[in-house]
Amino acid sequence: MSVEIRPLSEPGEVRAALATFFRSMVGLPNLEFDAVSITEPGRYVGAVADGAVIGGADSYTSWLAVPGGAQVPHAAVTHVGVLPTHRRQGIVSQLIAAQFEDFARRGEVVATLRASEAVIYERFGYGVATSARSVRIDLRRSGLRDAVPDVGEIRLADAEATTETLNAIATRVESSGTIGLPAGWWELNRIRRAAEPVSNYVAVHSTDGVDDGYVIYRPDDPDHWFTSRERSITVTDFVAVDDQARAGLWRHLLSLDLTDAVTIESVALDDPITLAVTDRRAVHLGAEHDETWLRLIDVEAALAARSYAEEDPVVVEVRDELIPVNSAVFEIGPKTVRRVTASPDVGVDVATLAASYLGGTRWSRLAAVGRVDVQDSDAIRRLDVLFGTDRLPHSGVSF
Repeated sequence: MSVEIRPLSEPGEVRAALATFFRSMVGLPNLEFDAVSITEPGRYVGAVADGAVIGGADSYTSWLAVPGGAQVPHAAVTHVGVLPTHRRQGIVSQLIAAQFEDFARRGEVVATLRASEAVIYERFGYGVATSARSVRIDLRRSGLRDAVPDVGEIRLADAEATTETLNAIATRVESSGTIGLPAGWWELNRIRRAAEPVSNYVAVHSTDGVDDGYVIYRPDDPDHWFTSRERSITVTDFVAVDDQARAGLWRHLLSLDLTDAVTIESVALDDPITLAVTDRRAVHLGAEHDETWLRLIDVEAALAARSYAEEDPVVVEVRDELIPVNSAVFEIGPKTVRRVTASPDVGVDVATLAASYLGGTRWSRLAAVGRVDVQDSDAIRRLDVLFGTDRLPHSGVSF
């Protein structure tokens, strides 16, 4: 069988590719929409055999916020799948290689995805750069402490919550791990919410007349809302520009009438909600799970884009079998990142570097399990300082 890997330009091919993705994933809900409306022209790479699309890998033009607040050019990878009749034939490897070439041509420094399986993407140089968990708060036992900031205002925005309104807020978030949300993402989420049998409520926080946060939530069991022993809501979107906006959104959620419990689907591992309530035992933290799988497309540009803490530089050798230009030795310090010919203090593959890049995984933890080749033991301490961040990175969205 001859398989052609190429960009899909015809609307019919794009629709066929997305249908292939849904078929390959098995358990996704059946939604009624036109694939062309949620994809970006020229970014869907397909595998075509005998005139039929048998697999594909899609992406969106985006940005990724890195330590220091810079927003680097970023490809948000999604819709990767191959028909079950064509698995184990190297098609996914060809699709991802074609994506890497495309991203490099576009000048995209990094790529991220959300993995359906945890063992697929490390061999392609992706590493787990952010993790997340859910949090559930029993409102019958606890509320916010009086000391939690109460600045700004909340308005109910169910009717006015347009993509433009919410995206204007999301674009202002500079915390590490945040991504720019493309038009296709917004459209697909609008379609998903329209298909849900329950209402979705939107609340927007503003400070001095400027919107700086929003939440979207829904009741969990509206059919039995008034007879249920525990009336709970689920927050699907929680976006805050700063701590004051975050506190204002908490205050809104934790003071809702006729509500016994609030679940927020995704928070950072170091989210301070347990410190903000009067009874921390009323907060149930869900299990940690991988969130952002990060691939460095241009290692030198990615390393240069983020900031570093004050510490002596470290010489790091990076190995990248799939993008050979990334295989080099870099001196990484608080003032500069540059290619050098010096002997390395440590060596890593590109997936391990990706895991440490946003500050989500400490170098000492990676070294402890043998994922770093250490020539200078003090280099690991210095790398922990250089790559350290005040807060753990977090994205909070899936795509």
